[in-house]
Amino acid sequence: MSIGSKIADARKEKNLTQEQLADMMSVTRQSISRWESDLSYPEMEKVVLLSEVLDVSCDYLLNDSYDRSKPGTVGKSSVTRLLYGLKGKTVKLTLFETDYEIVNAVCTIIDFDGPWMSVEFQKSKKTMMKILPVSSIQSISIVK
Repeated sequence: MSIGSKIADARKEKNLTQEQLADMMSVTRQSISRWESDLSYPEMEKVVLLSEVLDVSCDYLLNDSYDRSKPGTVGKSSVTRLLYGLKGKTVKLTLFETDYEIVNAVCTIIDFDGPWMSVEFQKSKKTMMKILPVSSIQSISIVK
């Protein structure tokens, strides 16, 4: 099922019109229509907000093989494949919310488990470990 179909289904389950959802999301009704028709896709921060407003997980919206009847099921979406492929790699993360421990830090992805990932980074000559929600990641840059 496409992200557009999932947005439309979740919106209808909440008994919301496209106009009402648009107001809650601070976008136009046309944006909602384009998302639901798969003519465009919401930005990552809008996906996070959609998941909150529609009371569904980001995994459900983004993962084509996510089974809503089995919470925690991780399919083989491109996001999942990307994060599994980056396990053990050194990256620089940009987060939606500023986490001052990780700002401008080079991290190593230690583990990835569905909606969470564990990273290791250096801070003041100490090795720190942090668990982050995948939904908080705005971008990932691979460090060579």
